[in-house]
Amino acid sequence: MSDSRLILITGASRGLGRALVQGFAARGHRITGCARSEVLMTELQEQLGKPHHFSAVDVSDDRAVASYAEKMLSEVGTPDLLINGAAIINRNAPLWEISAAEIDEMLSINIAGTANVIRHFTPAMIERGSGVIVNFSSGWGRSTSPDVAPYCATKWAIEGLTEALAQELPQGLATVAFNPGIVDTDMLRSCFGEGAGQHESPEDWSKSAVPFLEALGPSDNGRALTCPGH
Repeated sequence: MSDSRLILITGASRGLGRALVQGFAARGHRITGCARSEVLMTELQEQLGKPHHFSAVDVSDDRAVASYAEKMLSEVGTPDLLINGAAIINRNAPLWEISAAEIDEMLSINIAGTANVIRHFTPAMIERGSGVIVNFSSGWGRSTSPDVAPYCATKWAIEGLTEALAQELPQGLATVAFNPGIVDTDMLRSCFGEGAGQHESPEDWSKSAVPFLEALGPSDNGRALTCPGH
């Protein structure tokens, strides 16, 4: 397509993030993606090559995100679409059986990690006067289930963070909370087991998700959205 844009995707190593990388690249967009796994980021770089850029970054590490942003903004450019997809989920268990360490890690990735990426990329988008920030939420960011209380808490937080951010952004920019729906990922299998297999694959999901996200603009600022078909 002629309208090629620069798209930043966190959590790009697997699941929905990786499916988005493949889907957006197939439509002619440039991707800069990151995830914690150096092996998987190297694999994606070798698979897709230039003009795409993939880096091993832990979004919970603010200094690492700052360094990544400085390099990407100077060498690649300012993202047109920033997708905060990096997240983890707790093992299925009642809240009182989940350790403080497990909860701390989830908060640092799912909430602080999202804020870190926004902190270091949004000023450049504001300076340019355009851009869309998509923060991955969940059905569990708008409802709850037992045994996933910490994950629910982080995704409810993403909904609130996004709504407040929308009130802070200047005209021309937008941020949305995006519920991808129920998709057969490793994360879902950790909750549903083999039952996750009755849901569509990330690759099939991306066929509707990519054009939907691609079409977002300033008029969508502050919206809580769900992937079509979900």
